[in-house]
Amino acid sequence: MITPEYVHLMARYNSWQNGSLYGAADALSDAERREDRGAFFGSIHGTLSHVLWGDRMWMNRFAGTERPTETIATSPAMVAEWETLKAARAEFDKVIEDWAATVDRDWLGRELTWFSGAVNREITKPAPFLVMHFFNHQTHHRGQVHAMLTAAGARLGDTDLFLIDG
Repeated sequence: MITPEYVHLMARYNSWQNGSLYGAADALSDAERREDRGAFFGSIHGTLSHVLWGDRMWMNRFAGTERPTETIATSPAMVAEWETLKAARAEFDKVIEDWAATVDRDWLGRELTWFSGAVNREITKPAPFLVMHFFNHQTHHRGQVHAMLTAAGARLGDTDLFLIDG
């Protein structure tokens, strides 16, 4: 389904795109980043905090990293201060890239089982399917943030995957 090379590439893409979004969001005021813009998680800040929450939740399942104590409903407020959120994002992107470097075909051949609070039951799925969901979740919400930043007048860089190294 997917290869270790795919996982490595998507981890690098995640870091690259987060750097772009956070850099663009830096040009806005804190009030502009926190303004409710009608997205599922409200604001730019809230959506970015939720993405970090989701990444931490999935990495707990994938690699045993610390699980967030917040729920999906409280994830937009998980990290209250912008500078703290930026630093946490950069630090966790490194965690994701380090994990991706360890993923091999054997790991991708596993199934993972966990209790999902979102649906209130235990779930078992193939690891490759969950890794694709992990990266898709990031891309989905970054797209929302990109639209909110663009509407707020921020300037953003390229997002096309094929431009990652160029």
